[in-house]
Amino acid sequence: MYKPKDSSQSPRFVGMRTFMRLEAIKTTDVDFVVAGVPFDTASSNRTGQRYGPQHVRNFSVLLRPYNPDQEINIFDYSSGVDYGDFDIIPGNIHRTYENIEKSLEPILEQEVTPVLMGGDHSVTLAHLRAFKKKYGPIALVQFDSHGDTWDDYFGEKYMHGTVFRRAVEEGLIDVYHSIQVGMRGPLYGPEDIDDARDLGFEVIPMKEARSLGQEKVLQRIQQRVRDKPLFVTYDVDFLDPAYAPGTGTPEVGGPTSYEGLEYVRGLDGLNVVGFDLVEVLPDYDSGEITAAAAAAIMYEMITLIALKKRRNSK
Repeated sequence: MYKPKDSSQSPRFVGMRTFMRLEAIKTTDVDFVVAGVPFDTASSNRTGQRYGPQHVRNFSVLLRPYNPDQEINIFDYSSGVDYGDFDIIPGNIHRTYENIEKSLEPILEQEVTPVLMGGDHSVTLAHLRAFKKKYGPIALVQFDSHGDTWDDYFGEKYMHGTVFRRAVEEGLIDVYHSIQVGMRGPLYGPEDIDDARDLGFEVIPMKEARSLGQEKVLQRIQQRVRDKPLFVTYDVDFLDPAYAPGTGTPEVGGPTSYEGLEYVRGLDGLNVVGFDLVEVLPDYDSGEITAAAAAAIMYEMITLIALKKRRNSK
């Protein structure tokens, strides 16, 4: 059983940085692995997301094993390690995609749940390609302020804003069991939202989410996904920049950090098989606010794994 070091016995500033002070071991004899995907060549505005994984790891040493909101000690029911970072090729998105897929294959073969840290949002396409090989087209829940369904950006087909159009075109997503939540901010035109709906996604922009209320949004997510194998992708710019300033394309008018955590907690009961959290950019992260939010979101993702294990053990 792999679990974090006990920070009441070993100070948090001791040892090398891993997520939540998990053991740094490349093993699949666990329930989950945390891994970094430090690629940011496909961002369209600010860059530096390649340093996101180590930034989140640095803050995550403050996390403890008992989750009081979910009333569970994660490591009573699940075992996990920090798997390290996947090798990426700066400036070459296609070779990077190949490396990510190869790195995920042995993890998914053993039905271990990956909890992945970007990097910019372009890396999710490689994640979904790997999951398609294991599960077939997969349901997707996307928390984001942008739909990322442009056909191209600067004439390029593979950018962090084109990910989910490419994923649909490649047949990676079971789009009729997939949903996007949180879209907001100025657009080039109404097609920036409508394109995602035309591709088959259910889309709940932030204004509609506020009008519905969080509980009803979560009900719609549950109804949309049902029992399908689910991948959750969480762009940290889903949160309002007051709560996550360290990101590449911030949009005002988003959820608080508490609401951002509740959206993850509300996925309990779904058949979640993988997660990623992307677009953390340390250079703009005043007071480590974004790192704190990102680490807590990943912690809630890991908690879902433990809750699923506890449910299945009864």
